[in-house]
Amino acid sequence: MIAIIDYDAGNLKSVEKALKYLGEDSIITRDFKSIEQADGVILPGVGAFGMAMDNLKKYELDKVIHEVCEKGTPFLGICLGLQLMFDGSEESEGVEGLGLLSGDIVKIPDKEGLKIPHIGWNSLTLQNNGRLFAGLEADPYVYFVHSYYLKAKDPKIVKATTEYSTTIHASVEKDNIFACQFHPEKSGQIGLSILKNFAAVQGGLK
Repeated sequence: MIAIIDYDAGNLKSVEKALKYLGEDSIITRDFKSIEQADGVILPGVGAFGMAMDNLKKYELDKVIHEVCEKGTPFLGICLGLQLMFDGSEESEGVEGLGLLSGDIVKIPDKEGLKIPHIGWNSLTLQNNGRLFAGLEADPYVYFVHSYYLKAKDPKIVKATTEYSTTIHASVEKDNIFACQFHPEKSGQIGLSILKNFAAVQGGLK
């Protein structure tokens, strides 16, 4: 069973639908026991960093997220979910993130001819043998919707990058913790393969 964390930040049903298509049992929940007992946990999200962190703290979900990550449960952040896993974001100055990984969330720089937010399909440059991308061919195309992006402090955790005005760290992985700036649940067969790879990760990795 994969728990999809419900913190009023949208995009939950599309993740659930993608997992169902893959034959994976999932539950959209904010119940601590369900999250603690899950084989894997997904933190999706769209919207503003500050409001999302307020909601996580309101439901005390920040506590159970740290608990499952510390015990080695496979954990995947998607889009805003990725950004929340870091220390903070330029979007909401002074708001502390979950601090699961180290890096900066900064605004995509303006560049002539490019629109912000970045909405659409971009190819990924894969590196460092990311488990989410096992079995995929080089330069897979995935779907993005974002105005802010990750600059991870440790280059070894970066498993995929993309180019849009700058080099964007599009996916990271460390032990049992995974994250994607793009939306695998909206990225067709490539995205389904990524979610299938996540579902195949076994617990107790730390």
